[in-house]
Amino acid sequence: MRLLPGRLLRTFACLVPLLAATPAIAATADPLAGTSQLVVVVTPDWQASQGRLQAYQRDARGRWQPHGDAWAVAVGRNGSAWGEGVLPTPQAGPRKQEGDGRSPAGVFAIGPAFGYAARIDSALPYRQMQVDDWCMDVPASPLYNRIVSAGEVGAEAVKGSSEPMRLDLHHDGDPRYREGFVIEHNAAAVPGRGSCIFAHLWRQPGEATAGCTAMAPADMQRLLAWLQPARQPRLVLLPASEVAWAHQHWQLPDAGAAR
Repeated sequence: MRLLPGRLLRTFACLVPLLAATPAIAATADPLAGTSQLVVVVTPDWQASQGRLQAYQRDARGRWQPHGDAWAVAVGRNGSAWGEGVLPTPQAGPRKQEGDGRSPAGVFAIGPAFGYAARIDSALPYRQMQVDDWCMDVPASPLYNRIVSAGEVGAEAVKGSSEPMRLDLHHDGDPRYREGFVIEHNAAAVPGRGSCIFAHLWRQPGEATAGCTAMAPADMQRLLAWLQPARQPRLVLLPASEVAWAHQHWQLPDAGAAR
């Protein structure tokens, strides 16, 4: 064995504590360091179709603080299941699939806003929906999990979709998509993992959805006016049983107040 000179031995001895500390530093890194706005939805359990929404923002010291009061929301008629978001999720628990009637659980980027009006009060990018706009919920389609215009891609390309974005024009004045925003679940468009997940209005208080998150018009308007793209807002949806895990591993706020 070749011995190290005394100077190298002393240098190595100084490095050992630093190397040993590296995993601890990595473990405490904030996985959402660039995010300063959170929309947190907590449901009682995996089967619940009702929940509470609480907004949070970081203070000057980077700590999460509630923004305003919590309010009631409705989620999937069959509850929730782990979805495809911006952070890895635990292996335990149900997994979101196309057509399962569950809202995706996890942490998701907030995409553009949409609606029926020409403009809304929001800093989010906004798209006014037209009668020929559809969200593709057909897993085999190359347009899966995208909002497209039949006028641009062709009527044949949107064949089979059950998601017209002008619900009012296709379903007797249905107001649910009058205002809302995209929840970026399954951004990679993995076939069958779920599509067309939105935050939108409910037709009546507490009415469950096919997998989206629904709320009262006044609550939606407050949320849209508050969200700022520059703050990299994220939507979090969790059953109560996973809140403590997410607080530890994702450094999310303690969302007990939203339960």
